[in-house]
Amino acid sequence: MKSRKIQMDTIRKVLRYIKKYRVLLFISILLAASTVALTLYVPILIGNAIDYIVGPGNVNFEVVAKILVQIAFAVGITAIFEWFMYTINNNITYQVVRDIREKAFRKIEILPLSYIDSHPHGEIVSRVIADVEQFAEGLLMGFTQLFTGVVTIIATLIFMLTINIKITFIVVILTPLSLFVANFIAKHTYSMFKLQSETRGEQTSLIEEMIGNVKVVQAFSYQEEALKKFDEINERLEKYSLRAVFFSSLTNPLTRFINSLVYAAVALAGAIAVISGDVGSTMTVGGLSIFLSYASQYAKPFNEISGVITEMQNALACAGRVFELIEEKPQVPDADDAVTLKNASGNVVFDNVAFSYVPERPLIRNLNLEVKPGQRVAIVGPTGSGKTTVINLLMRFYDVDSGSIKVEGIDIRNITRQSLRENYGMVLQDTWLKSGTIRENITMGKPDATEEEIITAAKAAHAHSFIKRLENGYDTVISEEGGSLSQGQKQLLSIARVMLCLPPMLILDEATSSIDTRTEVKIQEAFARLMQGRTSFVVAHRLSTIREADVILVMKDGDIIEQGTHEELLSKKGFYANLYNSQFAQ
Repeated sequence: MKSRKIQMDTIRKVLRYIKKYRVLLFISILLAASTVALTLYVPILIGNAIDYIVGPGNVNFEVVAKILVQIAFAVGITAIFEWFMYTINNNITYQVVRDIREKAFRKIEILPLSYIDSHPHGEIVSRVIADVEQFAEGLLMGFTQLFTGVVTIIATLIFMLTINIKITFIVVILTPLSLFVANFIAKHTYSMFKLQSETRGEQTSLIEEMIGNVKVVQAFSYQEEALKKFDEINERLEKYSLRAVFFSSLTNPLTRFINSLVYAAVALAGAIAVISGDVGSTMTVGGLSIFLSYASQYAKPFNEISGVITEMQNALACAGRVFELIEEKPQVPDADDAVTLKNASGNVVFDNVAFSYVPERPLIRNLNLEVKPGQRVAIVGPTGSGKTTVINLLMRFYDVDSGSIKVEGIDIRNITRQSLRENYGMVLQDTWLKSGTIRENITMGKPDATEEEIITAAKAAHAHSFIKRLENGYDTVISEEGGSLSQGQKQLLSIARVMLCLPPMLILDEATSSIDTRTEVKIQEAFARLMQGRTSFVVAHRLSTIREADVILVMKDGDIIEQGTHEELLSKKGFYANLYNSQFAQ
């Protein structure tokens, strides 16, 4: 019952997307009806031709020739109508698929980071790509066969009733058998196709993980373990797929058997009517051939519709997973009266901030901090102390549980996310590049930058020299993994990206961790110039890089346990002094 309700909800959602193209849908239905009418008219012409062929030497060739021309014309028009119908159906299907994919991708962009962090990326990709593709195939089959099949059944019944009501009644009695088969198969395939789709997503996620971390997999000889995990998922996928295919494969033989029953019953009843010469039936040999043709035409759609219904179970299961993603609760939207932050001076205040990723495990408690414009704030502490979490809160990747963070005296929850983030320049330890040219990667935050500005930023980041050595310089195309670029070179590009934007506030999370010592000294000098007059938050593990900070925050278990300049903290001989001395001890 629950799965039935889910199916109906999914169908309603699909229809809402199709509603936008109702004009095309109406034209498609008209074409389907015209195609069916012409297809059913052809047997009448054939039956008439047969009645004009009485026997050897007694054939009205002139009339038969005219009928053959009419048949050819009807078949030709039918082919043209069918071509237009299939073209329109394809158009509707792939426009709906485009709309759903666009909606899904837009939703991914506004999903809270907590959702992205808690779901395998490959599984999300599988929903947007593989599941939508499966849904498209089922929807296309539904358009091309379901409408035509239904119209064929209705029209054939009408045509048969005009020829012989008694024999038509036999056909109608046998109809529920096909409906029973279709209903039986539909009930048993939806849950299996849903399991198949979910397992396919799990498999995609594992493959994506293994490819993205192939060096780590090989370095730790994890290939066998990864293969075992893949085999386990693959076997489950095989099991679910076989079950789904088993029930769906029952469609053809069962419906063909029912078709044969209908055809045999019609042939027997019609033959008896012709031989007996029943006055009420007026059934001729040509009429019987028409009726047999209609019986075949009538039974055929049930075969197709049963197949469509089976395929639609797969499509609806996949669509359901996509709609689950689309209907996920988005991040808290900007307030209606949210202000646009412009030309921030860098005044940042943490007021009694509390935050945790998991409610049962508090991380940051009662965090209070006032950062004045132009100050350089260094954040240090052991792994898991909450350093990167502070950065996530500053950028509003996560919202605080209680308390507030204010920029220029405004709670950042009352500032538009875009304007808040535009006032920050961020370089993380984990570099991220997009597929495209070196130039496109540098200008990500400032697409309208001039060539001179790009080169100046690259020189400031000490990236210009290695870029010029590349085959196509700034026009060299790289992948999201950076291609042949080293980790250090990728980090220099990330730094150049910030150098180009020159935002009023900076966040540097181990920004030079992958750069050699000689280049690091130069980068630190460039950062020192960049940070002049700009509020800067620097997360550092190498404490030698933050000795010039205006204030150093020492974090442990989410709390700031020490605060002061480098010299002040050393003189206290506390936690910071122990950290610092441990890095420079003999």
